[in-house]
Amino acid sequence: TTPMWSWPLAAMPRVVRPFDKPPGPYAAGHRGVDLAGVVGQQVLAVDDGVVHHVGSVAGRGTITIEHEGGLRSTYEPVTPEPGLLTGGRVRSGQSIASLAAGSSHCLPQTCLHLGALRRGSAGTWDYVQPLFYLYVVEVVLLPSG
Repeated sequence: TTPMWSWPLAAMPRVVRPFDKPPGPYAAGHRGVDLAGVVGQQVLAVDDGVVHHVGSVAGRGTITIEHEGGLRSTYEPVTPEPGLLTGGRVRSGQSIASLAAGSSHCLPQTCLHLGALRRGSAGTWDYVQPLFYLYVVEVVLLPSG
């Protein structure tokens, strides 16, 4: 089988900092994974979807793409491709941005912060482990006792 998402940087990048789900919506944590990259590197859409947000948050370029099945992917710090607009459709593997300098997560290195959100049954969005969508995970049930 194949993973749900493709890697957002070419040649599977090294994870510099793992996901660390915070205990509450306003608590400290790391709401994504940091992937090693180089300034100017193409950032690729992880799956087909619709651009939900493209802009700047806290001085960093950010993109959010909404995918089928109640999932969103987030990317920062990035310089969006010209013409990438909210409401536009993207394809898996399409270049959506270039990796920008200045991520507070990885200095002095450069990295892409990739986040994943899943819409719950109550309609609220919650951060989840992005690597679950980038790898094939095999669940094995073992007998008890």
